[in-house]
Order: sequence, then C-alpha cells, then structure tokens
Amino acid sequence: MDLISAMRSFVRVYESGSFSVAATHLALGQPAVSKSIAQLEEKLATKLFLRSTRGLTPTDAARTFYEHAVRTLDEAELALKAVRGEPASLTGRLRVSGTITFVRRHIIPRLPGFLDKHPGLDIDLLLDDGNVGLIEEGAEVALRMGKLPSSNLVARRIGQCRRVVVAKPDYFARHGTPRQPEDLGDHAAIVLSRGEGGEQMAFIKDGVAREIGLKPRLRISALEGVRSAVLAGLGVAVASEWIFTEELDDGRVVEALTDWELPRLDLWAVLPGGRHAGPKARAFIAFVEEQLAKTRYGIGAAQ
Repeated sequence: MDLISAMRSFVRVYESGSFSVAATHLALGQPAVSKSIAQLEEKLATKLFLRSTRGLTPTDAARTFYEHAVRTLDEAELALKAVRGEPASLTGRLRVSGTITFVRRHIIPRLPGFLDKHPGLDIDLLLDDGNVGLIEEGAEVALRMGKLPSSNLVARRIGQCRRVVVAKPDYFARHGTPRQPEDLGDHAAIVLSRGEGGEQMAFIKDGVAREIGLKPRLRISALEGVRSAVLAGLGVAVASEWIFTEELDDGRVVEALTDWELPRLDLWAVLPGGRHAGPKARAFIAFVEEQLAKTRYGIGAAQ
C-alpha cells in the first residue's frame, strides 16, 4: 500500500463525505478509493467510516487521523516543492474559525491577496460568536477574542484593541454625553450578553479603577446586533473598537469617556491542543498578523 496515496484518498473522502466525489477529485475509480480506505483501516486496525444508507460518518479515530494526515500531506508537498525549487504555494483546504463581525469586517476584505498567492488553497470560514470548540468544528486554526478558557489549546496573541464607550452623535445630543463612568447609569445601555460583554465594567484613570454597572435597555447575543443597535441610535455601548473602525473614523459614531481606559481586548490565533501549526495554518496566522500590523490593532500599535 502506498501510504501517502492512501492518506490522500482518506482526506478527500473525509472532506467530501463521499467515495464517488473523492474518486472524481482524485481522477480515480471509486473501487480504487474504496480499496485504499479498506487497506488503511486494516493497517490502522480500526474503522474510519461508518457506512449507512444515509452516507458516511467519520469515527473518532478518523477525526484524529484526519488532523495528522492533512499535516503530513502538507509537509510532503512542501518537501517536494523545496527539492524542485518551486515556490512554496499552498494547496488543499484550510478550515478557519472566527467571530462573525471581526472576520467579516477585517479579514474577508483582505483575503484576495492571500488567495491569489496560493491559488491551490481553499478556505472554509466557520463564523460564530459563541467560540465553538475547534475539535467540534474541525477547524485547524481559530481567531478568538478576549480571555481564553483554561484548556489544552495552543494560543498566540496576534492583535489587540481598545474597548470604547460609543453612541451616535444624535443620541448623545438628546441624552447628554457621560463625563464620569457613573453617568452611564443614566443611559440606555446596549450589552453583549456573552463573550466579551457583560453589565459590569472596570474603568481606569491614573491607576485607580472604578467598577460600574450598566443598565441594559437591550441585551444582544451577537456583536452584529450590538453594532446595528448603536447605529440605529438605540443607546450607548461599551464595545471593542474594531466593531466601529470606519464609523469612529468618519464621525458616524463618537466615543465618550476618552480620558478613562478599559481593559484591552486581545485577539488570539488558536490551535487544537497538542498540535503544531501546519504550513497552511502558519501561513494564515502570519497573513492575519501582517494585516493587523498595518492597522492600529497590531501588537504594540494599540498601546
């Protein structure tokens, strides 16, 4: 058995969920793909797929093997290119998890250059504000905000931004601009109900912290909702600056309490525990870090 070819067949079957689709992608007959998977299962002494009339279901062993197989194929491809003196263009598929608003506003608009550099690479973007687990999503790398839960994840801090008190100018014109953190108690607060949100905020000035409680008029479970509510003039929000980058720059949204600071929000590149980043994950993380370095959200820029 050609182990590399068997791994390639396995990865295609795993990703497509079909022997016939995998065979088409590999330009092989379906019996050849089925035989390759059967030989691989025999060598591993375990089932990789459960077959039923509803299709193929990967086993836990298949999910574990997939991570290693993808990394092995990536490294083998890079080794071949290095020996041939070819550019190290990436191929295959990369699954990236991230929060909806950040990826939509700050990553997707910058993706064309990355994909042009790697025409053989496909990306699956798995967007969710709930920080779903990497293993559950099958993601190879995730972009996570704020404090990370204690886990076996491998994380690298690649960005940072301020938290700001924001509202539309006409909202402050109608209700007054808060001058002290305690003044927020007189305002309709728009609160993210999970993740980086909450109703308690710690403001810092001259090394002294003040803990204040917001009075939510709206509790919203997604950042896109918080953003829309602020832009609709429904109240004031304590939010990460990168949700409102353009609006703060052009004055559609204004910041209050600028002489006070809030704890900054970190952006992390996260890998499943125990894994070293493969070439595709490394390249994507480097791309994001490079793009952030051009903005006020790169490490050091937000200080």
